[in-house]
Parts: sequence; C-alpha cells; structure tokens
Amino acid sequence: MRPIDTRSDWTRDEITALYRLPLPDLMAEAMRVHRANFDPNEIQLSQLLSIKTGGCPEDCGYCSQSAKFDSGVKATKLLGLAEVTAAAAAAKAQGATRFCLGAAFRSPKDKDIEAISAMITEIKGMGLETCATLGMLTAQQAGQLREAGLDYYNHNLDTSPEYYSEIVTTRNWEDRLQTLANARAAGISLCCGGILGMGEEVSDRIGLVHALANLDPQPESVPINRLAPMAGTPLGDSAPLDDLELVRAIAVARIAMPRSFVRLSAGRETMSAAVQALCFLAGANSIFVGAKLLTAGNPEPDSDHALLASLGLRPMVG
Repeated sequence: MRPIDTRSDWTRDEITALYRLPLPDLMAEAMRVHRANFDPNEIQLSQLLSIKTGGCPEDCGYCSQSAKFDSGVKATKLLGLAEVTAAAAAAKAQGATRFCLGAAFRSPKDKDIEAISAMITEIKGMGLETCATLGMLTAQQAGQLREAGLDYYNHNLDTSPEYYSEIVTTRNWEDRLQTLANARAAGISLCCGGILGMGEEVSDRIGLVHALANLDPQPESVPINRLAPMAGTPLGDSAPLDDLELVRAIAVARIAMPRSFVRLSAGRETMSAAVQALCFLAGANSIFVGAKLLTAGNPEPDSDHALLASLGLRPMVG
C-alpha cells in the first residue's frame, strides 16, 4: 500500500467532519491510513524517567509537580549521570527503543543543559533514541542538546488554543510554539501532543488535533494523554474521560498525521485491555513502558508485555 503524504493545511471543518463520523467509518479510515504508513502489528516502546521532580514555578492545572499546589510531591535535585544511565540500560533490557528524560523546569539553566547533555550522549551511546522534556528552551540550548545527540524534544500543546488559558496562566500558547520552533531549527524531531479530559469541550479536542496537524512539519511523535487526576491539583477531581472519546481522538490524530507515531500515553493504568486494543486499532502505535510516568502510575512491564502478546502485537525493534 502506498504511503500517505502529510499535509499542514487542514481546516477546522475538515477535522470536525472526521471527528463526527460514525465510529465504524472513522476506525476503518484510521486503520487504512495506519496500514499505509506503518506495520500495524508493531508498537514502539519508550520509557520516561523524571530526572528532576517537583518545585516547578508553572501553574499547569493537571500537574502535581507545580510548587503552587499542595500535592505532596517534594522537589528534588537533578539526578546524577550514573543513576540515569543505569535506568536507561534497564529500559533497553525491557525492550524500550527510546529513553525520555523529564525535568520539572519552567526553563532550564545553562548548567542544567550541560549536565543533561552528558546524560543524552551516554544514552545515545547505548543505541537508544533520546528524548527530553525540560520546559521552554532558547535556541542556543536547543542547539546544545542536539549537538549532544538529542533526537526528540517533547513540548505538548496540551489543549486547544482557545482553552489553553483555562489550564495554564504562567505562560502562553505562543511560548509553546517558540520552543517548538527552537527545537525544530536545531534539527531536533518533535514530540508534541496533548491531554484529554481536562474539562474541555469536544471542539477543544478538535482544536488540539487541528493545531498539531498544522505544525509544519508535523510532529514526528504525538502523545495523546488521558488526564490522570492528581490529588491537590485544580483538576484533581475531574471526571474520567469517556473511553470512546479517547479512541475517537486517536483515530482522528492518526488520519490527520499519517506518518507520526501516535503514542497512547498517560492514563493507561486505568484503561482495560479492551480499551487499549481499540486505541491500537485506531492507530496508536507507541506506548510508555515502566511502572511510573514522572509522578503518575503506569502499568507494570510484565502487564504490558502480556497485553501486547495477547493482541498479537510485537515491540518495534530499534
């Protein structure tokens, strides 16, 4: 089947029309697009390590690492190189092909970039793809990270442009775009997605996919998170997102971004095997493995391997 080209001129009406399709029709189209661009039976495995937890000055309403909320998360210092490389080696042994470093910064200091660059170089030397999420980056910092070997930079748009200020007030939408532009200009691939279930309307889910799909070039990796409510945060008492809304959003993302890895990310700990299977059928072809995602829970590795085996899916080989 011939690969499907990407485009960055989607209209809101086009994304809305996809979102409103009967679910069987939407799933059929998503599966067609997925098969045209990927092996539908392969799942890329990534692992995420928090290398600096808590104490963040931002006020993202979903995040327990904000210093503004009484979530019980204590601030830590940056992990040492040996501890990080040991975790990366363990992740590779579990089948991960990409290792991601997460730090609770608004924007890292230059000395932090120097230390993290050393981590990236070591991890890259193990044969793993590297990814980092460190907050806002300057062009110079992005260049340093790329020189160290960074493959992907994660900086999510979170939600639609219209709803963004309801979730975060300490930075704006344009700040997010500037960091993405700095990473892209440095030659770093983008990992950029969002979170569903934060009280947004369906129109905001459509707006998020529209904004992601119209980044030019499109992000190479698109994490779709279902909110994992964290105690002590403004969104800590949020009602669970409907399972089929998650499936529908993933299918639309797959169609609109045909060559991107679409990662079923946070929230899997509370998803049944059947719901995760539907997400894979809708076009998700990447997951985070490991028992923890920064401060949120995640299925145990043995559980994930059993799930993939039961579905006849296999981990992607690096």
